[in-house]
Amino acid sequence: MSKQTGPYTSDPATIRALAGAIGNVVQTDGDHKTSIPALTLHRRSGPTEPLHCIYNLGLGVVAQGDKQVLLGEESIDYGAGQSMLTTIDLPVVSHVTRATGAHPFLGMMLTLDIRSIVQIASELDEHRPRREEASRSISFQVLDADLLDALVRLVKLLGQPALVPGLAPLIQQEVILRLLTGPHGPQLRRLVTAGSPSQQIARAVAWLKQNFVQALHGDELSERAHMSPSTFRQHFRALTGVSPLQYQKQLRLQEARQLMLNENLDAGSAGGRVGYESPSQFSREYSRLFGAPPQRDVTRMRLAPVAGASSPRQPLARSAARGRVPRRQSTRPSLASR
Repeated sequence: MSKQTGPYTSDPATIRALAGAIGNVVQTDGDHKTSIPALTLHRRSGPTEPLHCIYNLGLGVVAQGDKQVLLGEESIDYGAGQSMLTTIDLPVVSHVTRATGAHPFLGMMLTLDIRSIVQIASELDEHRPRREEASRSISFQVLDADLLDALVRLVKLLGQPALVPGLAPLIQQEVILRLLTGPHGPQLRRLVTAGSPSQQIARAVAWLKQNFVQALHGDELSERAHMSPSTFRQHFRALTGVSPLQYQKQLRLQEARQLMLNENLDAGSAGGRVGYESPSQFSREYSRLFGAPPQRDVTRMRLAPVAGASSPRQPLARSAARGRVPRRQSTRPSLASR
């Protein structure tokens, strides 16, 4: 991640306007769906426990407060006026680090449509990244004034329900266009550049999400991505922060957790359903990820759910995690004010 310093946005007044617009819509803590299907709004009145989740293709924005994201061995703090773009599904641990009742955490997440990105990118006369280029599939950037203005208009549109069907799609297209031509642009264009490593890895990740129960044999994933095994592993880790086997493991364990919570399965049954042949291995790896053995973790979550934990952007990880998360030293200065 490149270091960023200075103000969070070129227009502090507009980020305050975004916070005000979100606060007018969501006046209670939680994750709030809106009449714009791709848009969710988030409010927290205090710091939250770390949450294991999977971020999908989309744009996350903090309007007030601070948040931390742990990706692999890297810890990133970001705050008001900053945006987070994820281009493929990423397993992360995230939590709100600064919020109070008087100044709650306020944020928004906008899911992006890959078809719209492809169409708009094809119409732009922009630099196309070289096919061999690859970078992390998550980036954090200071919001520029024009993109921020579009987001404010999108949130304020919720107060005019009759105009949502006609105007929301236009503003969403404007957001994508501004992302493609702004600081996030190179990363987003890599996703839709035919034959690029990002596109090939994204396809492998999509397959892995649908088939994570299956055992991986040899170089199956690299063959699907049409890469040599060493090149595939290099690009996969560069984009996701973890190895293919670690990625599969996190998908399995998060799904098993949901099965125990939602279908009342015992640990052995849940582990078997997600592809584990050894109950002891399942319990060991589950404890390592969530900080407690399966049954104890699930019992703890049912008895003492986390108030105000951020909900993920992917169905495999709906629950709030109270598991112990190892503290990693940030590889960059905090982007959030303290």
